[in-house]
Amino acid sequence: MDLMDLIPAPRHVSPDGDGSYVLDSSTGISAGEGTEPTARWLRSTLGAVTELALPPQAEGAAIRLSIDPALDAESYRLRVTETGVDLTGGAADGVFWGAQTLRQLLGPDAFRRAPLPGRAWELPLVTVEDSPRFGWRGAMLDVARHFMPKDGVLRFIDLLAAHKLNVFHFHLSDDQGWRVEIKRYPKLTQDASWRTRTKWGHRASELWDDKPHGGFYTQDDIREIVAYAHARHIAVVPEIDLPGHSQAAIHAYPELGNTDVIDTSSLPVWDTWGINPNVLAPTDTTLRFYEGVFEELLDLFPSTFIHVGGDECPKDQWKKSPTAQTRIQELGLKDEDELQSWFIRHFDTWLSARGRRLIGWDEILEGGLAPGAAVSSWRGYRGGITAAKAGHDVVMCPEQQVYLDHRQAPGEDEPVPIGFVRTLEDVYRFEPVPPQLTEDEARHVLGTQANLWTEVMENQQRVDYQAFPRLSAFCEVAWSELPAPAERDYADFERRMTAHFRRLDALGVDYRPPGGPLPWQRRPGVLGRPIEGAPPNV
Repeated sequence: MDLMDLIPAPRHVSPDGDGSYVLDSSTGISAGEGTEPTARWLRSTLGAVTELALPPQAEGAAIRLSIDPALDAESYRLRVTETGVDLTGGAADGVFWGAQTLRQLLGPDAFRRAPLPGRAWELPLVTVEDSPRFGWRGAMLDVARHFMPKDGVLRFIDLLAAHKLNVFHFHLSDDQGWRVEIKRYPKLTQDASWRTRTKWGHRASELWDDKPHGGFYTQDDIREIVAYAHARHIAVVPEIDLPGHSQAAIHAYPELGNTDVIDTSSLPVWDTWGINPNVLAPTDTTLRFYEGVFEELLDLFPSTFIHVGGDECPKDQWKKSPTAQTRIQELGLKDEDELQSWFIRHFDTWLSARGRRLIGWDEILEGGLAPGAAVSSWRGYRGGITAAKAGHDVVMCPEQQVYLDHRQAPGEDEPVPIGFVRTLEDVYRFEPVPPQLTEDEARHVLGTQANLWTEVMENQQRVDYQAFPRLSAFCEVAWSELPAPAERDYADFERRMTAHFRRLDALGVDYRPPGGPLPWQRRPGVLGRPIEGAPPNV
């Protein structure tokens, strides 16, 4: 193992000689106060692949875990000597991230689930001192367009943890499906969690997958997912999209829609893609319904942040709706944009009263931003810049840079090519903090996030292909202190990826190979929507 093959790159790595420490049957773990969960993770993950018990040992343990409050919470210091390993974190988080580095130092086979014959487990003598650049290092997975079964979600969380990503944005509702059990509204899972067929490819495609598609997570499934992520120091931020992207919910409960404009009882769960005109009605009935949804979600998700979407909400039905127009007049609002702002502000106030914070896509800036809201800046940097300058917290996730559903290369071999070309190098050169922000304003950039929208990712293998290896580059952008984009050493990152591809192989990740898609990764004849040229820097 080359000490310089670590991903994401640590702040400081100091080789301490040519020797090594060898793990064997005498190797035990001493877990200081607060580090027991990482000890359990090491025992279960490394124990399985090394066939070593790694038992708890109060005295004489070779792997010693501890917390030093003088370090920042997510920082760690890892020292390997000929007598063992000292791993110290500023808090339990830092200890866990140090354990991810320890696993990488053992070599790619440490990422397997069972041992290979004749394998010795050696650690190079080294000192690593490390801490993350951003506190929000996220990835969003859309399970509404294509459902991912629970085991796939748990696996995705493991992949985030291996890359020191600490926020899992869980997109649970959209026009095409509702994915979380809400006990007071059973039709959301009985009726809104499945559709009769699915568009195959971009919405302009003439192809259909004519079998029903669906699925949902029970509340106990959600509790399991949240606990699994928590054990890996990952916060799960749920998203229930409103007031747009809601046709599945309206299908189950037609009174949620604009019944004075269209026959909402005739709306199916949507089977194609795009921006849907069928949005929620701005009524007290709708507000009480979604308060009920969020009441149950708050019991399931301890995350400080709750994502309410707020994006791509066409106002056509509100303009035609007497009910909506009456609401605008009653509230003294100027227009439909302010009506959407009223919608978002209502839930900002509601969540704040319960000790939570609302976050939404950057459209929530239109018509006035709710005072305590944070912004996911997706249409470019501009929304994030506006929000940060106004004193609001921001997560930078511009689609032109880090929407991983966009294609990875030009050419016809890319499966269902969508959007701009975003290569591995493009993602590696992404800079989350725009130069337009002052130092004080930049403090409102909580961090960054890569997003995976699954309209053309019908299964886990397609998610793997779109996510990796680009998520490996993204994790270094989010964690490491890198120079300006043009000055980053991409050649060195490519060299380190040679080792990291072997880790991904051991994990069973169906990534895009550097030379292009393998034959079974292609989707010949399935229409995409490639956009030519460089993406705008907006």
